Parts: sequence; structure tokens; C-alpha cells
Amino acid sequence: MGDPKGFMNADRETPSRRPVPVRLRDWKEVYEPFPAAQLHEQASRCMDCGIPFCNNGCPLGNLIPDWNDLVYRNSWREAIDALHATNNFPEFTGRLCPAPCEAACVLGINEDPVTIKQVEVEIVERAWSEGWIKPVIPQRTTGKRIAVIGSGPAGLAAAQQLTRAGHEVIVYERDERIGGLLRYGIPEFKMEKRFIDRRLRQMEAEGTQFKVGVHIGTDIEFSELEAKHDATVIAIGATKWRDLPIPGRELTGIYQAMEFLVPANKVQEGDLAGHPFSAYGKNVIIIGGGDTGADCLGTVHRQGAASVKQFEIMPEPPELRDVSTPWPTWPLMMRTSSAHEEGGERIYSINTKQFLGEDGILSGLETILVEQEINDGQISFVEVPGTEETHEAELVCLAMGFVGPETSNLLSQLDVELDMRGNIVRDQYWMTKKESVFVAGDAGRGQSLIVWAIAEGRACAAAVDRWLEGGSQLPNPVSPDLQQLR
Repeated sequence: MGDPKGFMNADRETPSRRPVPVRLRDWKEVYEPFPAAQLHEQASRCMDCGIPFCNNGCPLGNLIPDWNDLVYRNSWREAIDALHATNNFPEFTGRLCPAPCEAACVLGINEDPVTIKQVEVEIVERAWSEGWIKPVIPQRTTGKRIAVIGSGPAGLAAAQQLTRAGHEVIVYERDERIGGLLRYGIPEFKMEKRFIDRRLRQMEAEGTQFKVGVHIGTDIEFSELEAKHDATVIAIGATKWRDLPIPGRELTGIYQAMEFLVPANKVQEGDLAGHPFSAYGKNVIIIGGGDTGADCLGTVHRQGAASVKQFEIMPEPPELRDVSTPWPTWPLMMRTSSAHEEGGERIYSINTKQFLGEDGILSGLETILVEQEINDGQISFVEVPGTEETHEAELVCLAMGFVGPETSNLLSQLDVELDMRGNIVRDQYWMTKKESVFVAGDAGRGQSLIVWAIAEGRACAAAVDRWLEGGSQLPNPVSPDLQQLR
């Protein structure tokens, strides 16, 4: 590396967030610009570790030490080439990925890891500003036509790779705009949607076609689609949400997280004049302590909620990496997002027993504290007597995760197999039991990270290309059964 003592001379730094009172007045991204001198110093902390576990921590196989060193040497043009070699959309991952690469950083064994995500996003933004990112026009055309159903990160990655391989690729999206959960599930303050639109313009210039407002299986029978294409990539995500079937669930005022976040994002796009059930002036409870719950939290803050509580049934995590998750696995530890800085109360080890209401309208809920027990690897929760409590609420968001792809006409028409977790079964070549139909992303893996979706999209594209052409030069970063370090 350029500075073999960089990690000894500099501490980890990350961008400052805009002051809470300021950022709550808008929906812009929460981070302040990161000074170039600080970034140069942070890149220098990447040590010559010999075996870069960060590469394996990232399913994309990002060449992290390479582009850290290039940034340190001010070789920005070469840095974006190294970054794009493994990642189609570093502006997405640099903003949204929880960074398993940083968790696997060798420096993180006994110090704070390298600030990998920030270096990544600065490289790609520098490249856009310099005009280095241009359409990659295929050198030949194959005459083969491929349908990609779903326009989330897996579908977009597969589409871009297959287009660049010379195939005619049409992406079908049931919503009004392209992007899937990147557009409709991720709030503007985490990633402004102009970054998606910018990348889509590149893809369109390369030849990828987009058709929105088309629900395959409903608007068009799959057999009709199949007849017009040589292969199909299913990238519909795992959007079937986990529900909470307890007394009072039918009351008005209880919504799934995506029922709440989607219209909030449509308002910011200008596609809705106002949110149909805004949090303004309401006491809000969010059930679920993960990233989606935090997205709801930041959103209700900006809508002007009177109060917010976020419930999590799991115990409060430790401040530092728990011994049960040693390096280089993903660490169990307390994480504070920008939304948590903005307010609200986080309550752990709590279970909701029933929803309360009058005249069909939500007014609150009843809870009890629980203790976690683990027997033979199975987690269960035992109620703590005497800890019952009633909480006032006019709006509840259920953010408890997803349990596979939605049951739909498409799946019925495909007649695909589902595994025990409700995901679409695919073989080692990403193909379902129906020939010519492939699966990439959360629809086959289950709810996962954006880096996994992009990696699966790239690998699935290579499999499709190989099946159509007899061979492929496209990269194949992951296999369908590969699992994250745990």
C-alpha cells in the first residue's frame, strides 16, 4: 500500500450528519460533504494485510484494497474502473449497504475498520462529476431477446450485464417507475432518487428497454411473454411481508411498513399530492427494530409525528461486538442510524399482545416484556409477569421483515417450486424447473442485502448468457447456495 503506516497514523472517520433540526425540514440526504483530505487519509488506513478478508465479506468480491490504494495515490480514473469491475451500481451500495466488508476488515480485529463505504461512494461520485461514466455499448448483437421481471437491484444488474453481452433486454416493472424497493422502499433522506434516474439514463443509452406499469401474470399472461423471449429472469424480490395476526389487527391505523413507505416516496417523486395516512400529529409505534423500521422512523419524524416508539422483541444488543459474532462475521452490536438520532424511544424485549381501538379506529396497543431463551439452537420468548403496559397510538407500522416473494398470478402461471422458506427454487445454474426461466435476488435467496442482489443479478446474467450462447465472459461472483459469513 501507499502508506504502510496509515492505519497507525490516522483514526477512522466518517462523514458528519447535518444537524437534526436542519435535516428534519427536508428530505435530502443526511450527510455533510466529506473533505478530500480526510478521504485521502481514510484510504491510507487500508493496510497491506496479505489476505483481504473484506473481499470475501462482500459478495460482489469488490477489489477494496486496490481502489483504496488508487484513491490514496489520487488515481481516481483507475479507481472507478476497479470499482466498476465488480459492481454495477456503487452509488447505491455506497449509500445503502450495511457494509459486511467493513465487518470483515482485518484492521477491525482490534481497531476500527477502514471507512470502505465512504471511499466507494466518493469514487463513483467523482467519476460522475468528471464525466468518466459513459454508456458501455455492446460490440455485437446476439439476436436473443430476454425479459427481466422486476427492476430492483438484482433485475437492474442482470439487465445491464445481459445488454452489454449483446442481448436485447426488456425490463418489466409493475409500478409507475423503475427501481423496485430502491425507489419505493428507501426514503429520500437515505438515497435521493436522482441517483437511480442517472444510472437508468446510462442503461437506456446502452440499449436496455424499460416497460413500467406492466404486471406480468395479470396484465400479460406469462405464456404470452415467454413466446416473445428466449429467456426470462425473475427478479421480483421477497416482498411478502410478515404480519402480526393478533386481536385488533383489523383496526384502521395499522399498516405494513411498505404500505406506509411507498406513498411517502411517491409524494417526494411528485406522483402523489399528499400521504393518505400521514403521521402528522399522531402517536406512532413502529414494530420491528431493523433497517425498515428505521426508515419508517425517519419518515414519521419528517411528517411531524407527535411521538414515536420503536419496538423490538429481541434483547438490546451490546455496544461492542458480541463474542457470539467474532471477526470476520457480521457483528451483533448496537447500531444507531440517522433516524434514531432524530428522536423516538427504542424499547427492546417487548411483545405486542393486542391492538386497541374504538369504532374500528386504532387508539393504542397492549404489550408485555419478554425474556429470550435458546434451547437446542431454537429461540423462544417467555413473558415476564407483571410487565403489561398500554401504549397510546393512532398509527402503527409493522416492520417485521419479509417471508419470500408474493403469492401471485405469475408464480401460479410459472408453476415453479418453492422451498420451505417460500423462496423460488433454482438449480446451480440459476434456472427454475421451467426451462429458460431463471431467478435472481431475494426471490430466490430470501430477504437479503443490496450487495447480494447485485451479485446475484450479475451471476444470473452470466448463467443466462452461457445457456443462450454456449459460453460466457460475464463475471460469476456468487453461486445460488453461497451464504454470507456468519
